[in-house]
Amino acid sequence: MRVTVIHGEVTQVSTPALIIDLFEGVTHPEGATGAVDQALDNAISQLIAEGETKGKRGEMTLVHTFGRIAPFRVLMAGLGKESSFNVNTIREVTAEACRFLRRRGITSAATIAHGAGIGGISPKDSAQAIAEGASLGLYRFTEYQSRDDDARDNMDELSIIEMDGSKLHELEEGARQGSWMAEGVSLTRDMVNSPPNVMTPKRMAEIAMEMASVKGLECTVLDRLDMQELGMGSFLGVAQGSVEPPKLITMQYRGDPEHPDNNLGLLGKGITFDSGGLSLKTATGMEDMKRDMAGGASVMGAMNILAHQQPKINVTGIIGATENMPGGGAQRPGDIVRTMGGKTIEILNTDAEGRLVLADVMCYAKHLGVTRMVDIATLTGAVVVALGNRITGVMGNDQPLVDQLLSAGQHMGEPSWQLPLHDYKDMIRSNVADMKNTGGRGAGSITAACILAEFAEGVAWAHMDVAGTTYTDREKGYMVKGATGVPVRTLVELSNSLARQA
Repeated sequence: MRVTVIHGEVTQVSTPALIIDLFEGVTHPEGATGAVDQALDNAISQLIAEGETKGKRGEMTLVHTFGRIAPFRVLMAGLGKESSFNVNTIREVTAEACRFLRRRGITSAATIAHGAGIGGISPKDSAQAIAEGASLGLYRFTEYQSRDDDARDNMDELSIIEMDGSKLHELEEGARQGSWMAEGVSLTRDMVNSPPNVMTPKRMAEIAMEMASVKGLECTVLDRLDMQELGMGSFLGVAQGSVEPPKLITMQYRGDPEHPDNNLGLLGKGITFDSGGLSLKTATGMEDMKRDMAGGASVMGAMNILAHQQPKINVTGIIGATENMPGGGAQRPGDIVRTMGGKTIEILNTDAEGRLVLADVMCYAKHLGVTRMVDIATLTGAVVVALGNRITGVMGNDQPLVDQLLSAGQHMGEPSWQLPLHDYKDMIRSNVADMKNTGGRGAGSITAACILAEFAEGVAWAHMDVAGTTYTDREKGYMVKGATGVPVRTLVELSNSLARQA
């Protein structure tokens, strides 16, 4: 999707379709929508008066202009109540409007800058939201379909029309930022949607290396022998049941090389297929376990965007990539593994493997000098029970970092909710090791995070459990069926927020 900015008057720009907007309750539209209404002899006001369009959020009303203005069609998109209007409304409504037009075979369109007038949104933020909404709302994963019956209907261009020349620079910057965001999120979606026989640890490492060479990032990949030398017994215990070799992928963006302490680590769980190991999962839904690398894919998507944006902060992305399989050499319940940091973990359930991988990844991040870290993992089914599929669970040992992470998610339309960590540590005590890898069913998301907290000593740390939010089975706003790409944009916003305060 190419998003451009055009200096012009909305009624005079030739386009197959022009997207305008309407707040709920407005009877006489103003601004760009008012200009179109006047040029169409008050046709929009008449539709409002007759109750055919009400401006409800997501409502779409298509009007053919029959040559009275340059746009061939006008699509009126409802923004809902002005009191609840925000940047995320623009993302969602733009996505829905673009899909509405695509279903009608329209391959290019134009739009006004929603909210940049009475909505109170800055031109830059409006354009960024438009670019994100259009690109992500039109996303499709067709890599493995031999026929794409909808190929002719792909919308590949959207122009933002603005008459005020003083706003053009902001709009262009916002469109550029939004396109970068969509590129990173789409990379993550592609990886998570890919089949596990293709998206192996080796393939994840190849993508990281290819991306680093193009984007100017540093990238290293450690193999099994490297991890053995580092003492990563916890990570390697998970990997030992699979014939696919594990990979520890590190990507580094150095935006402030003169201040190495101005850093952030993004650590991703990259289980490219999770059978549960010897604690085998049931067959129902096991095909979805290709998504267990979504945390790692999110880190790679965020690093892609940061390489474009170049904020003044050093960001290290680390992905622990492996399969969790029940092979003849697989880890057993009752095993004890020793982490890179020296702590030991008793294995009670081999399906609680993500925390084992992340334990060594966190130790390695500290070894590299990371002083602030956020881990992203599809860690527990318990978080879905607690928060459903719309909100990410967040925990951590540093409240300012957690608060900034929550704020970043809220701003980007990827909401999170903080769960407590205190008073649960006793649930992971082991009689034969420093800890056990599961605390039982009660407070499952919290006890899993308590294990990770054992490896966050000495650094500011926050944990994101994205098991519920990384995938969706319905189409709504800029989310389409399949991988969501959550929380890529949150991680980018957090990085930029930390950069601004440095």
